[in-house]
Amino acid sequence: MSVYTERELEFLRSQPLGRLATVGRDGQPHVSPVRFRIDPANGAIEIGGRNLSSTKKWRDVERTGRAAFVVDDILPPRHPRGVEIRGPAEAVVRDGEELIRITPRRIAGWGIDTDSYSAHIRTVGGHHETPPRIDAGRE
Repeated sequence: MSVYTERELEFLRSQPLGRLATVGRDGQPHVSPVRFRIDPANGAIEIGGRNLSSTKKWRDVERTGRAAFVVDDILPPRHPRGVEIRGPAEAVVRDGEELIRITPRRIAGWGIDTDSYSAHIRTVGGHHETPPRIDAGRE
């Protein structure tokens, strides 16, 4: 069973770019647009790229082991939708490919399984998945 809903998976697979957020050594946030794919085995977000190990995002993930990732868009006329994924992150080299991997622990979706201004927020991972909930507020 996927950590994403069917509609979230469909949405994520339809999008070419997401935004990776990390925190620098000075505590300042850093956001980068990136291409991504989803590991079908566990739902991890995998981010690759040319010379990835020489980037600030790689160093930030190596140092903190944390990241957040957002994919969003707007359908006409004003229908924002998106998915935010938070969780432990790692900078790895697998089969010669440099990757940043984010393992989902908290997923928030809006405008996909809910209306555009309500969030479907849940904690996932391991054997301790909490039931989905619908929240009108922001966290």
